[in-house]
Amino acid sequence: MSSGFGFHASTLAVRFVLELVSLACFAVWAWTTASGPLRYVLVVVAPVLVAVLWGVFATPGDKSRSGGTVVATPGALRFLLELAVFFGGALALYAAGSHVLAITLAGVLIVYHALSWDRVVWLFRH
Repeated sequence: MSSGFGFHASTLAVRFVLELVSLACFAVWAWTTASGPLRYVLVVVAPVLVAVLWGVFATPGDKSRSGGTVVATPGALRFLLELAVFFGGALALYAAGSHVLAITLAGVLIVYHALSWDRVVWLFRH
């Protein structure tokens, strides 16, 4: 297991914050696109559904997580899922009308993943 920047505790803390922000973006999208009582349901269901999918599929031994998994997922597929969650959150925020925030988030995500290249390489090798 690599001990580079992508696995450093501070980087993983930033990653956790980015995960929470992405989930919040799905909630914002649900709030702005739904109306009536459905709005209250979707604002909870959308991020919970994304979080469940996010948590179930993992690459065994990934130290940026617990190392365990419910459904063992090849690293490349896990990376695609991560991109879908992170950038899907930015896209959801954009669709909700927060264009500047969405573009800013996408930029932060690009920088984060570029700096965490060692973890991305680890995923593709597993």
